[in-house]
Amino acid sequence: MVQINFALKEVNCKVVFYGPGMSGKTTNLEIVHQKAPEENKGELTSISTDGDRTLFFDFMPLDLGNVAGMRTKFQLYTVPGQVYYNSTRKLVLQGVDGVIFVADSDPEKMDENVESYANLIENLAEYGKDIRELPHVIQYNKRDLPNAMPVAEIDKILNKFGVPTFEAVAYTGEGVFPTLKTLAAMVLESIEKIDGRNPRKAAPQPAAAPSAEAAAPTAEPAPAPAAKPVRPARAPQAARGQRPAAGSGKGKKGAAPRKRRPGAPAPKGARPAAAGGRRPSPRRAAAAAAAGAPKKGGVGLIVGLTVTLLVAAAGVAYFVFGNPQF
Repeated sequence: MVQINFALKEVNCKVVFYGPGMSGKTTNLEIVHQKAPEENKGELTSISTDGDRTLFFDFMPLDLGNVAGMRTKFQLYTVPGQVYYNSTRKLVLQGVDGVIFVADSDPEKMDENVESYANLIENLAEYGKDIRELPHVIQYNKRDLPNAMPVAEIDKILNKFGVPTFEAVAYTGEGVFPTLKTLAAMVLESIEKIDGRNPRKAAPQPAAAPSAEAAAPTAEPAPAPAAKPVRPARAPQAARGQRPAAGSGKGKKGAAPRKRRPGAPAPKGARPAAAGGRRPSPRRAAAAAAAGAPKKGGVGLIVGLTVTLLVAAAGVAYFVFGNPQF
């Protein structure tokens, strides 16, 4: 699995050389180590048997320099070709980013090529990887053999998924670097695709322009009219300490007088009822009195004049009849 360190701006990719035994996997790695610049390569670690056959795996770090502003490093591995080392093969494939399948061009080795390629597909499937989605290429090595199978025939047998193929003579270095460069480009391209599908790394999309309805200012809703305070229902008069209604009390002040029988004497202090048996209202009684009696100012004037005339007559009579001079 690609390891990206954004703090150090480093990208680490894992590439595995896969194939049958003695097909040239370790030879490819040794040529890369020999011809790569000193500042771009690390130490080659190889665990092999006396017969120069890989016992566990080969490993070499390779620095490709800055790619798109990130320092790109490849960790190159090989796997043992023997079938009984399948557990080691599977272990080395863990977290792989790209595979170079090294096939032997010898016709007698074709069955081993097919078996090893099928084993590669099976081991990748156990890690949940589909070889059709994993960057990988096929290298037809040992093209210098006199009985080497034609490329078209090998391609028809092995290249089931139409991946890039290369002819190589590993021990001379022919075709080694073109194979590695093509796979490195495929791995970097796959990293870019994965990064584009990551929502955190994807470029921010421009915000959609608001519609005319959304852009128009919305009118503020009119405030709801304040609810009028609801007055509590009036309690009965007795509950509020008021006087009882007319006709409901007995012998209390302000109670309406009881009706009396016709011909019965009126109670003491009662006012005479008006004609028709009803007491006139104060307003009507005042109007009737004002209509039938002289005005208050006229009565005083008449009384004053009468008294004055009587005094004057008495004075005249006394002057005429009682004066001894007459």
